[in-house]
Amino acid sequence: MITTSARIAATALVSLLLASSAFAQSAAPTTSAPATKAASTEKKAAKTRTSASLECSKEADTKGIHGKERKKFMSDCKKNGAGKST
Repeated sequence: MITTSARIAATALVSLLLASSAFAQSAAPTTSAPATKAASTEKKAAKTRTSASLECSKEADTKGIHGKERKKFMSDCKKNGAGKST
C-alpha cells in the first residue's frame, strides 16, 4: 500500500501540473489585449487633437523645441491661437 506521505506528495505534484497548465492557457489571450488597447488609444488621441494643437505641434517641430520648453510653448501657443505665439 501507499503511505500517507506518498499520497500527499503525489497529490501536490498533480496539483502543480494542473495549475501550471491553467496559468499557461489563460496567459496567452492577455498578451494580445495590450496591443489592441494601445492601437485604440492612439486612434482616439489622433481624433481628439484640435487643429490648433496640431498647428502648434508642427511649429514646435520646425523650431526644434523639446521637453519642458515644448510643453510651455504648446500651452502658450494654444492660449494665443495657433501659430500666433512668439
